[in-house]
Amino acid sequence: MRAEVINPFIESAKTVIQQVIQITPSTGSLGVREIKLIEDYIWIQIGMTGQFSGNVVFGLDEQVALRMVSIMMGGFTITEMDEMGQSAISELGNMISGNASTLLSNQGVVVDITPPKVVKSQNDASFVSQKALCIPLLMDGIGEFDIQVMVS
Repeated sequence: MRAEVINPFIESAKTVIQQVIQITPSTGSLGVREIKLIEDYIWIQIGMTGQFSGNVVFGLDEQVALRMVSIMMGGFTITEMDEMGQSAISELGNMISGNASTLLSNQGVVVDITPPKVVKSQNDASFVSQKALCIPLLMDGIGEFDIQVMVS
């Protein structure tokens, strides 16, 4: 697994979060870990095809997702991850991945992304546990936004 694959996603996530959430996240430690679905966690899964194939999965605690969606909705307090909230957090993942694919394209790497899929339950049979290159983005007062990249 090549570490440089995750860099466009880190750069893109920092930029998008700064623009949309109005906070500058700091970068945690890069590592490899087994990705498993966790209760009360939201996962935004985006497939990649082209020169890299695999998935990018953004993971965050449901309370962190609610805080982010509340900010995205102009400060309106969101207390449950309903259809509107899922749509907003899904779009955040889509914006990050779209920008990252543009950054990859500028480096001469052709990658297409699939529409985001929000996964909430650890019982989702379509989510396969696997090893991923992971890095958390830390947002003061909001929480952690994890980026996991699994490519072949």
